Amino acid sequence: MARKVTYGQFCPVAKACEVFTERWTPLIVREMIMGSERFSDIHRGVPLMSRSLLSKRLQELERAGVVERIDTGGSHEGYRLTPAGEELGPIVVQLGNWGKQWIRGETTFRELDPGLLMWDMRRRIDLQQMPKEKVVVHFQYHDAPIKRRRWWLVINDSEVDLCLVDPGIEPDLHVTTTVDIMTGIWMGDVSYGAALQTRDLQIDGPAELRTRLPSWLRLSVFAEVERHTV
Repeated sequence: MARKVTYGQFCPVAKACEVFTERWTPLIVREMIMGSERFSDIHRGVPLMSRSLLSKRLQELERAGVVERIDTGGSHEGYRLTPAGEELGPIVVQLGNWGKQWIRGETTFRELDPGLLMWDMRRRIDLQQMPKEKVVVHFQYHDAPIKRRRWWLVINDSEVDLCLVDPGIEPDLHVTTTVDIMTGIWMGDVSYGAALQTRDLQIDGPAELRTRLPSWLRLSVFAEVERHTV
């Protein structure tokens, strides 16, 4: 078993880094801050992390007093942040703000993950802005692998389901674009209007739903952070 890295210093920065800066740990905390409690939901936000390593990291965070186990019903394993974990929230957000502002470089094709994008979008739906009746939105990404090209958001007044398999309900809206363009919109680097004008984004369906889409599909929490240019 690998020994836990320590810095051998009494400094609180060193002590905090021993808990928080383990690989994947900031992203696990990010997922929990965004509302994920079940193990499977946390894993959907860190899909390249093995389930065994996620389990290990959660156990470490539990021992550190950052997370605690909860009963989510049935056989589902659940966790939530303790008060100590919740205080990491502003640190995670500020870390993301810094990354959006200062980290330069092109996003690689490997980083353009339609599953992670759709999972992020699912939890940013503003249910208060939605019609009372159920709304189904079908997304199709031209540049995604065939098996991950089509996604459905099934939205009602209390929950949002994300489906990779056709739910068998006629969609109210069809959104056709690329993962690259939708990620740009999501992160605030491309506007809906500009993407529609260039036809990089196409939205088909009733006019009322098309025009209201930007009001209920809220962008990333980092969308309003401006990137610094050289």
